[in-house]
Amino acid sequence: MAGEPKIRIAVAEDYRILREGLRALLDLEPEFEVVAEAGDGPSAVQAANRFRPDLLLLDLSMPRMNGTEVILEVKRVRPSVRILVLTVHADEGRVHAALSAGADGYLLKNAGYEEMLLAIRSVLAGRPYLSPAVSRQVIDGYLEALSARRPSRLWGLLSKRERQVLKRIAEGEKNRQIAEALGISIKTVEKHRTNLMRKLDLHNAAALTTFAIEKGLVGRQGSSE
Repeated sequence: MAGEPKIRIAVAEDYRILREGLRALLDLEPEFEVVAEAGDGPSAVQAANRFRPDLLLLDLSMPRMNGTEVILEVKRVRPSVRILVLTVHADEGRVHAALSAGADGYLLKNAGYEEMLLAIRSVLAGRPYLSPAVSRQVIDGYLEALSARRPSRLWGLLSKRERQVLKRIAEGEKNRQIAEALGISIKTVEKHRTNLMRKLDLHNAAALTTFAIEKGLVGRQGSSE
């Protein structure tokens, strides 16, 4: 209705043509106002802090700061901001990392315009939104992991390398990516993953991710503490 304040939206997407396209689409809706754009992670956090949007539309694959870290930091400085992830990644690790960090919705980039509007309006109304393409197994695993609370003493059981691997699992990296980043073999990564699950008595990536988020491991520059 005329005279009502518009819903303020910030768009964080590193590809300029996609960012401008999203802005053009959102500008078609009379109740929306795009108040800020960001092309990298730190800029997304700054936009949320400076412009105080109602919603941050966030691509997970951002330069200089990964999407999980952006979510954690935005929720720290502006907890009232709703965050809708918009990404090409449907794998379990990234979904759990984003949701555990505090994302209010998870929308895949192959969604249509109407689904995007549905997702935006859902999270603004306080209802979590997950793309139908995100499997039921992933959703169930996440909900199960939310109820898991590991005793603090278990943290002391982990080696420095296991904590490094855990951090990267929580950030949604695959075994090959972890191996390349840490300079170890894929087989060694798999061994560390198995040891993590055994020591923590956790049985899937969702639970490992939740544990890492609870311990504040995601977002740290170092992982040896």
